Formats: sequence, C-alpha cells, structure tokens
Amino acid sequence: MAQDNDSFIREVNDELRSERVSTIWRRFRPVIIAAALLIVLGTAGYRGYEYWHTHNSSRYGDEFLAALNLAKQNKTDEALAALGTLEKDGGGSYPVLAKLRAATLMSEKGDTAGAIAAFNDVSKDNSIPEVVRDLAKLRAAWLLIDTGTYAQVSAEAEVMATQNHALRHSAREALGLAAYKAGDTAKAKEWFTEIASDAEAPRNVTNRAQIMLDTIAASAAAPGAAPAPAAPQG
Repeated sequence: MAQDNDSFIREVNDELRSERVSTIWRRFRPVIIAAALLIVLGTAGYRGYEYWHTHNSSRYGDEFLAALNLAKQNKTDEALAALGTLEKDGGGSYPVLAKLRAATLMSEKGDTAGAIAAFNDVSKDNSIPEVVRDLAKLRAAWLLIDTGTYAQVSAEAEVMATQNHALRHSAREALGLAAYKAGDTAKAKEWFTEIASDAEAPRNVTNRAQIMLDTIAASAAAPGAAPAPAAPQG
C-alpha cells in the first residue's frame, strides 16, 4: 500500500511539474524564444567578427610586409605611398606601424622635418601605448641632434632620461651629443658620465659614452685640437 501511495505521489508531482512547465512556457514563450535567438545571433556575430578580424589582420600584415619589401628594393616613393594607404585605411596596430616606418623612410630620404613631424604626431597621440609614444619622441630627438638646438632635443628626450625609464640610456646619449654639438661640454660631460656610471647601460652605449668623455677630456687638455665627432646613429 505504501508503494502505491509513493507511486501516486510521484505521478501527482510529475503532473504538477508538467503543468508548471506548460504554464511557464505559455506565459514566457516569447521571452524564451527571443533569448534563444539572441544567444544564437550573438554567437554567430562573435564568430563573424573573429573571422573578419583575422582576415583583415592578415590582409593588413601582408600590406605592411609588401611596403617593407618596396623599401628594401629602394622604391621609397612607392613604399611611402603604400604605407600612407595602410595608415589611412588599416586596422589594429598597423596604422601606427605604418606611420613610424614612413617617418624612418622620410628621414633616410632626407626629409628630416617631415620625419620629425611624423614622429611627433605619434608621440602626442594618447590612444597609442606609452612605450610606442616614447620611442617616437626618442627618434625625433635623435633627428634633432643634427638639425635642431639643444633645447629642442631636451624637450623630446629629457623626460626619458630619469633613472627608472627604460629608454634612459639612449635619451641621455642624445642629450649628451646635442650638448656637445652646442658647445656645452660641461653639460655633455654630465650626461655621458650618467651613462658610464649606470651599471645597467648596454655595453655599446657605455663604450660610446666613454669615447665622448675621453674626447671632452682631450679637448680640455688641448683646446681646439679635437674636432667634434659626428653623432653616432641611435
């Protein structure tokens, strides 16, 4: 008898559950269908975006490599045109990469002012990661060693010459060379000494700084005897 009662109770519970499900379905069917459709459409949209992003990234990468190959073939004008198109129409990081590479090509072509302006555009764009902006500022500073004043180089590089900045070695070298070129050997000596005394400075940068310190010392010992060396490329 107990078993019959248990069976009866289970049947009643099943019926009640079925009735509740039916009631919920009748009341909320439009919502349930809409939610299901949203899930399906959302998944399809995400997959579509993934395909679009991957496809376009691959295309922009191919365009960037093609522009680099044109530059290697000394087809500078064609490379600049291709990089300009990528800068305007590309996606992801490629417009910034295109602008940086175009600036380098302009400097190699002799358009130093255009290159500095392009690097400055990148360095002032807050939508670009800080490390990339700093690299652009440093490239502008190095170009200004030969074409600008110490104050102009300082405006670009001195903010990076602090002890904990990753680019401090190259920034200090640019400042030291700019000071030396301007005839301020005392300031140049300060910057080169900071490099030489920094245990974390790369060996090649330390070696160049020591050469400049030796040159400054020789100039002090025999005024006018040592001509200013050409600025090494950073």
